[in-house]
Amino acid sequence: MVIKIPIGKVATYGQIAGLADIPGPSGARQVGYALSALGPDNDVPWHRVVNAKGELSPRANPDAADYQLILLEGEGVGFDHRRCIDLKRDQWQP
Repeated sequence: MVIKIPIGKVATYGQIAGLADIPGPSGARQVGYALSALGPDNDVPWHRVVNAKGELSPRANPDAADYQLILLEGEGVGFDHRRCIDLKRDQWQP
């Protein structure tokens, strides 16, 4: 599902879990774990997945959120002064 998120759009962990039919309240967390396990040489646009508030989630690598922000801004995704994305504007609607 993540591979289908178009450039300039984002999806939430919960949204991806729902689209992938991952049941239960822990589905979003499972999506997060799966994305964090990706190696550096992959074509999955992990950076287009954010939390339900439109925020970048912390990762094991402390520089990952800054890198994610750079990638998303490069695709035209906007952030407010709190580093939040306007999901009404930028969330992918499959």
